[in-house]
This record gives sequence, C-alpha cells and structure tokens, in this order.
Amino acid sequence: MRLGRPATVRASGPRERALASCGTAGIVRRLRWAPLRRGGSRRAGRVAAPMRAVDGGERPQPDTPRAPPPMASQSADEPSPIEKFLNPSKDDLPDDFQMPVWDHLEELRERVLVATIACGVAVLTCFVFSKDLVVFLEAPVAAQGVRFLQLSPGEFFFTTFKVAGYAGLLAAAPTVIYEIVAYVIPGLTRSERKTLAPIVFGSSILFYVGLLFSYEILTPAALTFFVSYSSGAVESLWSIDQYFQFVLVLMLSTGLAFQVPVIQILLGQTGIVTSQMMFAQWRYVVVGATIAAAVLTPSTDPFTQTLLAAPLIALYMGGAAVVKALETSKQTQEA
Repeated sequence: MRLGRPATVRASGPRERALASCGTAGIVRRLRWAPLRRGGSRRAGRVAAPMRAVDGGERPQPDTPRAPPPMASQSADEPSPIEKFLNPSKDDLPDDFQMPVWDHLEELRERVLVATIACGVAVLTCFVFSKDLVVFLEAPVAAQGVRFLQLSPGEFFFTTFKVAGYAGLLAAAPTVIYEIVAYVIPGLTRSERKTLAPIVFGSSILFYVGLLFSYEILTPAALTFFVSYSSGAVESLWSIDQYFQFVLVLMLSTGLAFQVPVIQILLGQTGIVTSQMMFAQWRYVVVGATIAAAVLTPSTDPFTQTLLAAPLIALYMGGAAVVKALETSKQTQEA
C-alpha cells in the first residue's frame, strides 16, 4: 500500500459540506458543543448533564449538583408569643377539674342571669333617685346661670330614665366583672391567674378615675368654655336631654380611654409588644391621642380635645414604664 495524500471525502449533504469546509479543528469544535446546541446527549434516551465552560480552553465539565442547605431542626423553632398564648404548654395548665361543654353552657347561662338581675336592680334603684342624680350632674354649670328646658312632653322623663340606666350600669359593674372573671378563670394558666387580679383591679380603678376626671375637670372646662364664648350674645338655655347626652358620653368615653395602660400591660405580658417598641412609637401616639380625643369628645372645640389628649399621652407613657418595670423584674427572676 502506497502512502500518499489522504483521499478527499466527497460531501454528499449540507452537514458534510459544512464540516469539510471548516477543517479538522472545526469538526472537533462542532462535535464538542453539539450536545449543548441540541439540549441533549448524542445518544437517544439519555439526558445530558448541564455543561459549563472551563477556563484555559479545556473540555467543558458537567456541573456538580449542589447539596441542599441543611434544614433547621424543628426543635430550634420557638413558637411566637401569639401561639404560646393560644396553645400554652401542659405544664402551665392547672389540673383543677374538667367540665363537659354542656356544663360550661349551663354555667354561662347562670352567670349571665345573675349579671342581668344585678343590672336591673341597680337601674331601678337609680331611677328612684333619678332627680337627685340630675341635680348632681347639673352642678358643673349650675353656678354660671345656665338654665335647662324641657322642649317636648316627656323629655325629662326619658332623660331621667337614661341617667338611671347609665348610673345603674356603673353601679352593677363590679358584679358583672366578678361574674365574667369567675367564668373565665378555670381556663387560664397559672401565670395568667397571677396577673388577672391586678389587671381587673387596676382596670376598675382607672375607669372610675376617668369618670372622676371627666366630672371634675374635663366637663366643667368644656362647659365653661361654651358659656363664656356665648356670654353677652345669647342667653344659655339648654335642652335637658342634649345636655345629659353630652355629659354622659363625655364621661363614659373618658373612662374607657383611661384603659390604655391595661391594654399595654396585657400586650406586654403576652410578649406581643415590648416596652422598647412602645417608647419608639411615641410620635404616632401623640397623633393617635389627638385623633381619639377628637372622636371621643362630643364637642368640636380644640380646648376640650386637648384636655383629653394630654392625659391619654401621659397614660400611654406610664403604661410603657410599667411594662418596662415588669420586663426588668422578669429578667431578674430568670437570672
């Protein structure tokens, strides 16, 4: 066999002609990257591994599959404060007694009945002394020459009944609160039982302090402002019904507004909000207290709204300070 020039391969198709035109290097390069362009292996039925280019002109190597990140152990995940509150641990639950659902409903019916009877008796008792209550509530403006009128038949009668209703509910509030606490306390944990009595007692004290603040300071200041503003222009002849609606709504809204520290302590004890978060939101508290004072007060003058907004801000800061003290005490006990 004679050695000589290699024979020339005749290109019969477009692929063969393209390979022949680019030479040996072109053939090797095209064959090397053919699986990438086709998206698969040259062998049928096999899926080629993804290729990556290697520096220095080396043959592309398949990507090494990355190991999945290690999963955090389930035991390391602690439940949120809300989950702890809704699903307390069994060690914190008291083992006093267990009741079926129907017994709970029967107890609820009895306690609602006792609270309703207490409210009814208190309202009827206050209705007997309704005229004395009316004179007592007229005292803030009685010395300024304001006279009250009955503008329609039966207006004073319905007004006295309304006053007796509000006063009776306030008088029966301790009984109602006791029935609620007695029904709820079997389902509370040991730690919740320890904080229940101070919270209920503090809430009641703050509510009555709010009523006293409204009667002694807020209501006289607002009414004096209205009387002095209209002095010399009109005579102060007020409707008895509208006057008591103004006074009662203002007193009740002030008593409810004084519950802000109680809500803060509840949120702090459950761990939903910390004292640091409360102090950090003081700007929003100032704006919110101003808006709440504008909504709760039945009058539209800025003086009355300021008198209510200032105590709200002070109560919020005081509640945050109490939560901070409780957190410090808890950390000291744990240490």
